[in-house]
Amino acid sequence: MILVKTETGQQVLKDRSVPLSPRQRTAFILFDGKRSVDDVIAAGAGIAREDIDQMVALGLLSPLGGAVAETPASSAEGAPKAGSGRSSQQRYTDAYPIATRLTASLGLKGVRLNLQVEGAGGYEDLVALAPKIRAAVGPEKAEPLDRALYD
Repeated sequence: MILVKTETGQQVLKDRSVPLSPRQRTAFILFDGKRSVDDVIAAGAGIAREDIDQMVALGLLSPLGGAVAETPASSAEGAPKAGSGRSSQQRYTDAYPIATRLTASLGLKGVRLNLQVEGAGGYEDLVALAPKIRAAVGPEKAEPLDRALYD
């Protein structure tokens, strides 16, 4: 699969509004519409498929031509699935940008919670933070997060 930077991704590259680790930033730059995901991983930047999946979920990268393809990390590699058939990894990938957006919208009072979300390493971490996020933003605003985590 070949990924390209989105408009949002181009802007983030310039203004650094979304914090990327040094290895994510290096790999992000390599996505030029010519190199495949495997090529970028093989380039030796120390990037993992999960990092790439996160950049796709954040809307920084998209498949060339807009085609949606599933990477092995986002597929059901033995991960438990719930009602909608999505794996825990896919739920995390879907919920992470929502949780980040919600906590970032809280301004200074949400800084600590936003840092906790950014440090969440997986689905279980986001599930543990969901009640705090819901309490901070209210049940109506938290509804998209609940759908991403539990549907």
